[in-house]
Amino acid sequence: MDKSIKGILVTFLAPLENHIANGGEKLLGNASSIKRRPDGRVYISGQMQRHVLFRAIEQLNEEAKKEVNIDSQQNGFYVGEKERRTGVDIQQTFVSNGDGVTNLIEKDLRADMGGFLHPSQGDYSGRRTAPLTVTPAVAIDESQVGRDLLIRIKTNIRGERVYSDGYVQTDAGEADDQKQALATKEFSEFDLMHMNFFLDISSLSISKAFKYENKFHIETRYFKHVPEVERKRRVMLFLEATRSMNDFASQARNAVSGEPQQVLIVLDTKLSRKASRYFTASASDMERKNILSELESRGAKPILGDDTKGDKGVYQAFDEAIAALASSTLYDPTGGNENIYSFEEAFNPTE
Repeated sequence: MDKSIKGILVTFLAPLENHIANGGEKLLGNASSIKRRPDGRVYISGQMQRHVLFRAIEQLNEEAKKEVNIDSQQNGFYVGEKERRTGVDIQQTFVSNGDGVTNLIEKDLRADMGGFLHPSQGDYSGRRTAPLTVTPAVAIDESQVGRDLLIRIKTNIRGERVYSDGYVQTDAGEADDQKQALATKEFSEFDLMHMNFFLDISSLSISKAFKYENKFHIETRYFKHVPEVERKRRVMLFLEATRSMNDFASQARNAVSGEPQQVLIVLDTKLSRKASRYFTASASDMERKNILSELESRGAKPILGDDTKGDKGVYQAFDEAIAALASSTLYDPTGGNENIYSFEEAFNPTE
């Protein structure tokens, strides 16, 4: 039985206190709401979860680019006949903005892990299903929501004197008779948020192409875009990013952390998300026991970490997962590093 890693699941609980991690619609005027389910539990949308995760991946990748010494044999960018790609210079890698995702899978980490859709390219229609998927983060229990009063007091009124750098001067700006503005914003007092992240290794840095004859699908071909060492580096970035979830809405002014307090990391030998039920409120002790038993019986590696009890905290669990990943083999449907193509070389959309 193939014991290579085909999927990686990270499911965890993160405590958020006095937070507005994901704002909802404005109710009336300046009254902002927080996203809330019909059962009273607040949630963070999948879109926001992806935003926070890719923001963490971007920061980690930029740090890695400063630390790595380029080895021309391992990380040469374009080498060989017809500039066939046999490596990736990580100095060229980046995370594109969500509103401008490229198709440069070999360099753009969002294009690789987050997918893209380019429908208006002439005869070429570029679409990539995301290997990285998430679920909305949902509070385990019903949330207690309060409302915060925000006041903007404006002292710079025409005709009055204002202070600037220690000097008294007369305001020469435009008239503005509005001395203050009022707004209210909902916040949740405390939530233990359940979050899930899954990475499909079988499509990471790999594209699938189909051959048709007479409208019948007769062949499937896989194109690999980066070597194995770079694929594994991207998996490491994914794992590190899931324990660095901080860039939620309004957090520039409200420093709430979405980093895990309890975590289950699964290095799986099949594409399965069943373990995402482990921390749900409805999961019984028996169900959790059976989930772990099933994972171990098929050769998967489940790693539990808990900062509130036990001998293994979240930090130790992630370190163990990263060490296990370093010594493991990633599933590769292309068969190796012999034929590596850029996205343009593989699909030639301009011709």
